Amino acid sequence: MSIHSSRAGQPRHIRKVAVCGAGVMGAQIAAHCVNAGLPVVLFDLSSKEGDRTAIARKAVAQLARLKPAPLGSPELADAIVPANYDDDMALLADCDLVIEAIAERLDWKHDLYRKLAPHVAEGAILASNTSGLPIRSLAEALPAALRERFCGVHFFNPPRYMPLVELIPTQETRPELLDHLETFLVSTLGKGVVRAKDTPNFIGNRIGVFGILSVMAQARAFGLPYELVDELTGTRLGRAKSGTFRTADVVGLDTLAHVVRTMQDQLPDDPFHALYRVPEVVEALIAKGALGQKTGAGFYRKEGKAILRLDPDSGSYVPADARIDDAVAATLAQRDPAARLSALRESSHPQAQFVWALLRDSFHYAAVHLADIADTARQADQAMRWGFGHAAGSFELWQAAGWRQVAQWIQDDIAAGRTLSDAPLPEWVMRGPVWERQGVHVAEGSWNAGEGRFEPASDLPVYERQFGAPLLFGESRGQEGVVVHETDAIRCWTLPEPHPQDVLIVSFKTKMHTLGPDVVRGIAQAVDLAESDYAAMVIGHVDDPFSAGADLKAMLPAFQSGGAAAVEPMEREMQEMALRLRYAQVPVVAALAGLALGGGCELAVHCARRVAHFETYIGLVEAGIGVVPGAGGLTFGARRAAELRAQAAPDAPLTAFLKRFVTAAATAQVSASALDARRIGYLRDEDMVVMNRHEVLPAAAQQARALAQLGWRPPLPARFPVAGRDAIATFKAQLVNMQAGGFISAHDFTVAERIVHVICGGDVDPGSLVDEAWILRLEREAFLWLLGQPRTQERIESVLKTGKPVRN
Repeated sequence: MSIHSSRAGQPRHIRKVAVCGAGVMGAQIAAHCVNAGLPVVLFDLSSKEGDRTAIARKAVAQLARLKPAPLGSPELADAIVPANYDDDMALLADCDLVIEAIAERLDWKHDLYRKLAPHVAEGAILASNTSGLPIRSLAEALPAALRERFCGVHFFNPPRYMPLVELIPTQETRPELLDHLETFLVSTLGKGVVRAKDTPNFIGNRIGVFGILSVMAQARAFGLPYELVDELTGTRLGRAKSGTFRTADVVGLDTLAHVVRTMQDQLPDDPFHALYRVPEVVEALIAKGALGQKTGAGFYRKEGKAILRLDPDSGSYVPADARIDDAVAATLAQRDPAARLSALRESSHPQAQFVWALLRDSFHYAAVHLADIADTARQADQAMRWGFGHAAGSFELWQAAGWRQVAQWIQDDIAAGRTLSDAPLPEWVMRGPVWERQGVHVAEGSWNAGEGRFEPASDLPVYERQFGAPLLFGESRGQEGVVVHETDAIRCWTLPEPHPQDVLIVSFKTKMHTLGPDVVRGIAQAVDLAESDYAAMVIGHVDDPFSAGADLKAMLPAFQSGGAAAVEPMEREMQEMALRLRYAQVPVVAALAGLALGGGCELAVHCARRVAHFETYIGLVEAGIGVVPGAGGLTFGARRAAELRAQAAPDAPLTAFLKRFVTAAATAQVSASALDARRIGYLRDEDMVVMNRHEVLPAAAQQARALAQLGWRPPLPARFPVAGRDAIATFKAQLVNMQAGGFISAHDFTVAERIVHVICGGDVDPGSLVDEAWILRLEREAFLWLLGQPRTQERIESVLKTGKPVRN
């Protein structure tokens, strides 16, 4: 039995993946698997001449050029082995999951399955990444023994960033296999899994594409231009910033048309079938080769810096300058869902009527089709959250605005002929448990329309590892964390059982979790509490980000009243906080997710360990606002470079190990992922990277407890060598060349020069031994001096006003 083998009847542990189809989607699925640490074989057709794996090899090379980046770090591409179907089928023998991701042609997929079937390992899973073909029809080409290990697994594009994966079984798929695959997708790949019924376009695309068609139809009916529709259907409506028409351009109008035609062909009896037509304007754009972003033109076209939008009447592109009405904007900004929806419905303004119409359409459609496409309303709403970036699903919005009232409004509109279909609302909407409980999401679960009952969320063990997953409106979480100490700035609490009870969690209550004076003092108080009453401590939050850095607004009044000298105590306090974490008598673990910038990065690197969500973007960004990192960030870089040299090559020049920290700080570099942060040096090899955001806090608590149980002791303060004046001269020469080449501005040079001076230990001999206090003093001096410079003040003022620094 090989190490990949499973016990009789049990799925194999998924340790290696094969992806068949090296198109954009298949290659990006392969990329995300290697992001998660899994080796991958990427198959495609064999080339007729030269390198027979050239197609797959080219697809791997192309990954480095795609935006947004599919790979967390470029060198991960080396873990993808290119292969072809003619020569390399033996490579499937040790693959535990085989994902087919070729073009949406049933005959092509059947041909491939016949090739794959003899080589798929016993116990391995075969899955199709189809966006809408019937899974039962795909399974017909497989031998009976493989059908029970076959299912659909629909990733949304781009696979690295889109949470949703739909899992679609056939009647023959073994239930334990689905549980095994769901666990893998959730924990190993970090996805939000929705189990869908085997119906055309499943759940996400079925509801989402209907929504797009509804928006297009209603926009035409109300005569609204595309840019206005995108503003109305973007963040104001709790949806993706790009709105509807820009999203269509990004997805590709040909791709959109393909999904629409699938619905048109496969759903002839659907009561909304009349809407399942590719809109004429889309057909016309496709005919001209204007497929959206990938061809440079679609509903929008960029000319220089100007964004133009299509005028459908003339076929030409015109300025995109229509704006939302102030009164409608005010209505959409109302916090009360019931008041907002009522105001939209009662308004006579076309923009408000448009928004009510598309929301009503989404409610109507979701209710009519719930029993057909999903087991529960939870799956339908999660699909829209995870697959289309909606802040809330259709059922959530309906329930929040008042189930009974909205249901009556929909009925009235159906009777008046204002809806896209005359199909009545299902009986369960207007009577029975949903009507009585006034919604589909209640404490004990979500409505299963097929079985006529409320059904609890999945109880798979993988979900017990999570904490803080957002609830749907109407749901309840059960046991919450226990708060043990709280101020206006911080909250100290513990996770509920079964998570560790002897680990203190510290969370910030500030906007973007910035580090103001009260937070800094609160962290020190939390360490005191942890040392007194707990085994370990974690700094982290249920929501993102970890920390956007120091609170500039809190620092500004002191600077304005007393100049740089008045800021010095605050700066010193930040440094003392960093050292307090480093030398705490209990292990402190940073639970990182989202942004960890500036002071947030400095806080994290001084903890005993870090547990980071894969999508963590960490960096010392102070140079961008014209100052140096001043809370121990440069001290960390100087000390860490000395440690790395001592471990790897004690006789090597210190500059070789210092360079990456100098470059990162001087250029305000932010990691592209947690793995990239490890490359830069902000994370260490022993720091854990977690793929699912909701596992970060529990994993950090487990890590902190493990360190405590293993007898963790803080490091002893020690002196370390610095690079000194010779390295300063070397780095400065490089900066001179960068300024001469126009890569950095005059003030960039000034800031970088100060960074180099500090991190090299100042004007001392190479190899001089210094302590942390020495570098921290240099940090403070450089920070305060730069704070007094007019160009730095100009940058800070710009950031506070616009969110972006000027380049001066």
